[in-house]
Amino acid sequence: MSASEIERTLVRLAHEIIEKNNGADHLGLVGIKRRGVPIAQRLAALIGGIEKQTVDAGVLDISFYRDDLSTHDVRPIVNPGALGFDVTDRNIILVDDVLYTGRTIRAALDALFSHGRPRRVQLLVLIDRGHRELPIEATFVGRKVPTSSREIIEVKLREVDNDEQVLLVEQAD
Repeated sequence: MSASEIERTLVRLAHEIIEKNNGADHLGLVGIKRRGVPIAQRLAALIGGIEKQTVDAGVLDISFYRDDLSTHDVRPIVNPGALGFDVTDRNIILVDDVLYTGRTIRAALDALFSHGRPRRVQLLVLIDRGHRELPIEATFVGRKVPTSSREIIEVKLREVDNDEQVLLVEQAD
C-alpha cells in the first residue's frame, strides 16, 4: 500500500466506525504500541472532523501482558495510568497495524480491562494477514492480505519510521 492508499483506507475506516457506533458519542480509540498508536490518533482526528467533536485516543503498552515472554524473567510493573483517558462504560476501538496470530490482541484485552470496564470493545486493524492461533476477529479491517508463513507484512508510518507504506516481504532463510 502506498501513502495515499493508507490515507484512503483510514478515511473509509473512520466512516465505518461512525456508522457502526451511531456517531462518536462515548467513543474512544486505543492504539497498541507502537504502530497502532499513530493509526488510532489519525482515526480520532478523522472521526472528530467528520462528527465535529473531540474523540479520545489513548496508548496501550501491552509488552508486560504478552503470553509469549519468558516466564523465568522477573516481570516489570505495569503502569496503569498510561492509557490517557477513562475507558469505563465507553465504546472502545482497539487499534493495531497487523492482525496475525491474535496473541497481541489477547494481551491487549487483558491490559485494557486493567484500566476499567468498557461498554464494548471492537478491534480495528490496518492489515489482516490470517494465520490465527486464537479465535480473534477484527470488526474493522483496512485490507486482508493472504500470506504464507514465510512472508512478513511491514507497516511503515511517518510518525514512527519517517516513511509511509505497507510492504509484503519474504523472510530470508
